[in-house]
Amino acid sequence: MVIKAEDYLRSLNDGRVVYYRGKSVKNVAEHFALKVPVDHASSIYKLQLDPEYGKLTCYSDPGLGEISSFYRIPENTEDLMHRHDLIYETTRLGRGQFNIVKAIGTDAILALMYVAKRVDDKYHTNYYENVLKFYNFSAKNDLSLALAQTDVKGNRSLKPSEQSDPDMYVHIVKRDEKGIYVSGAKAHTTQSIAANEIIVIPTRNMGPEDKDYAVAFAIPASTPGITMFARPLKEVETVKNDTLSIIGRKNVEVETVTVFDNVFIPNDRIFLNGEYDFAGFLAMMFPTFHRFTALSYRAAMADFLIGIGKLLAEYNGVADRSNIRRNLSVLVEYKETLRANAIAAAYRCSYDKSSKLAIPNIIYTNVGKLFANQNYTDVIKNIVDIAGGMVATLPSYEDFENPAEGGTLLKYLTGRNRDETLNRIRLFQTLREFISSFGALYLAGMIHAEGSIEASILELNRSYDYSGSIALGRYASGIDDHLKQ
Repeated sequence: MVIKAEDYLRSLNDGRVVYYRGKSVKNVAEHFALKVPVDHASSIYKLQLDPEYGKLTCYSDPGLGEISSFYRIPENTEDLMHRHDLIYETTRLGRGQFNIVKAIGTDAILALMYVAKRVDDKYHTNYYENVLKFYNFSAKNDLSLALAQTDVKGNRSLKPSEQSDPDMYVHIVKRDEKGIYVSGAKAHTTQSIAANEIIVIPTRNMGPEDKDYAVAFAIPASTPGITMFARPLKEVETVKNDTLSIIGRKNVEVETVTVFDNVFIPNDRIFLNGEYDFAGFLAMMFPTFHRFTALSYRAAMADFLIGIGKLLAEYNGVADRSNIRRNLSVLVEYKETLRANAIAAAYRCSYDKSSKLAIPNIIYTNVGKLFANQNYTDVIKNIVDIAGGMVATLPSYEDFENPAEGGTLLKYLTGRNRDETLNRIRLFQTLREFISSFGALYLAGMIHAEGSIEASILELNRSYDYSGSIALGRYASGIDDHLKQ
């Protein structure tokens, strides 16, 4: 069943251990800064009960009843397209900001379903049953999920088992008949403070000596031994009372360093327990689903920038200028290339009979993701060129609210039309938030989130079938008399 936003918010007051700027946080839903990403996450729950968006955000499952569409298991192209539309539209409704709190966890569940079947076939384990049980539990209770994959890694030139401190990668420290105990830390755990459950998977390939690091599981965020250290939300703190700033007060997500200190994981929550030869496979399958998600939300973020750019060009009275049209065309190209790759990945998906999953086409997914990584800075260059210098030098909201001098500023910051002045100012401020307060976060995120540029290149070279191209090269150059199929 789907639950109300109020019930979701209450569920987070569960004794979880969270620190913000060196201080313990009693209730994340009431904290002056962390409540912003929590409220952002809660908007998914509000949309599920909104008559206008219920068809998009809710799904009638034959076995589970009415559930969140994020928990809809994709079995064909239509299901993948629905997932694309779901992520794209919820990002647009989040003012162009992704709402990850169910998307990333269900991406991980899908990858776990695919991999667990293969582990079970080889080792006669029951991991698929565990994954399915966790999926049913999460879907029935409409849970929010976080995914912890990236280990803190220590010395990057060394394998997990070679580190001087074993806790540089999450690892198993003890096994007994009831389960396992794990220690270590994961970085960049997005929205963990707003999640009911945290799913943990490996971050890399591993060898026999790394057996204890090949571990995957799911555990409530309030489990004893888990501590979350949230990054400072400067984009929230600096606009707390700023009436011109919307995104920083409404649509922010937060990442944590998530520490596991001898945390107990019961047997039925374990999805990998020393099967090192599947660690890299799981680490690769999760990005396949999650990069499909990335294409979907990044296209919506680009749509947000297109809207800001087009409006500013009109308010500035330069919408018909050739340089502005060129600027906008770069933004449109970025957005539509991402959407085209997502759609192609859905329509050219593969079908896995064992797990009954439709898998986004790995080539189109990674080509789109690589394009997104490599061209983001060009997008920012062009939106700034449209906006001009006022995006950096705009006076503060206090100046505009000053009854004595606010009118003077409105007079001199008029663009095409005096009646549009305040709207023009709001657009400047929204863009300034995006490239300033959010600038470092999005620059790093657009280049590294869902896998780095190098990760996509590696996956393309590993997965691309060169045989047809080689056959054409041989035929075209006369090496072969016929083009081999």
